[in-house]
Amino acid sequence: MTRLIDLTQTLDPANRAKLPPPLAGAAKVVAPAIEYFHPAEQKGRDEFCLYLGCRHEDLSDGEGWGAEVLTDMSSHCGTHVDAPLHSGSRSGGRQARTITDIALDELYRPGVVVDVRPWARPAQEITIEMLDAALAAGGRRINEGDAVLIRTGQERYTMTDPEFYMQPGMSRASTLHLVNQGATILGTDAVAWDLPFGVMARRFRETGDKSVLWDGHKAIVEKEAFIVQQMTNLGALPLCGFMVGFFPIKLAGCSAAPARVVAFVD
Repeated sequence: MTRLIDLTQTLDPANRAKLPPPLAGAAKVVAPAIEYFHPAEQKGRDEFCLYLGCRHEDLSDGEGWGAEVLTDMSSHCGTHVDAPLHSGSRSGGRQARTITDIALDELYRPGVVVDVRPWARPAQEITIEMLDAALAAGGRRINEGDAVLIRTGQERYTMTDPEFYMQPGMSRASTLHLVNQGATILGTDAVAWDLPFGVMARRFRETGDKSVLWDGHKAIVEKEAFIVQQMTNLGALPLCGFMVGFFPIKLAGCSAAPARVVAFVD
C-alpha cells in the first residue's frame, strides 16, 4: 500500500505578519494576500446574486458561494519549483527553460533524503564533505534523475524564530557536486537554497569576490537542475526507496511556480 506524504507548506496569509520588519517586503513569497468570500456571509451572497441575477431572498438556503481572490503573490511563493530561468537566461549551454517548458515526467522522480543535520551549522555552507558523509551514513548513492532532498533541520523553526532566516546554505561547489552525480531536482527544507542574503552580501563586501553572490543558484547556469525550496515534513520520509511528485502551477513563461509536493512511499 502506498502512503502519500505531503511535503508542502501551507500558504497562509496570516504568516505575512510574522515576518520581521526588515523582511516585510518579502511577504509575497510567504503567502498571497487573500480576500475571502464565504457562502454564508455578505460577500459570498453578493457575488452569487451579481452573476445569477437574483436577490438574497431568492437564495434557496440563504447562502451564496465560497470564493477567494488572491493578490500580491510571487511565483516563488511558499513551496515552489524554480525553473532554470530563475538562475539566468541560459542553463547548461542553452536557453534556460521556464516552468511551462518542463515535462511532468521530469517532475516525478525517485527521491533521496540527504540528512546533513549532524554537520550543518546556521548560516554556514553545506560542504561537499557533509553531503558525502550524509550519503554514506544513509548507504545510498545518487543515480541519474534522482530528486535529492537536503534535510537541514530548518523546518523545526517557525517564521517568528530568528534561526528560521539563518539557514545553512548550498554553494556552487556543493550544488554541482549533486548535479554532476545525476541529480535533476534539488530540494531543501530551508527557506532558501543558498546562504542567507546578509551572509553573502557581507562576504562580497569583505572579499570583493563576485562569485559568492547567490552561487548555489548560479550553479544551475552551468548545469541544469530544478531547485525546490521551503519544503517540509522531510523527517517523515525514509532515506530512499520512494517517489516524489513536484507539480507546479502551470504559469506560462515563468521562472518558478508554487507547487504541491507529495512523496509516494510504499
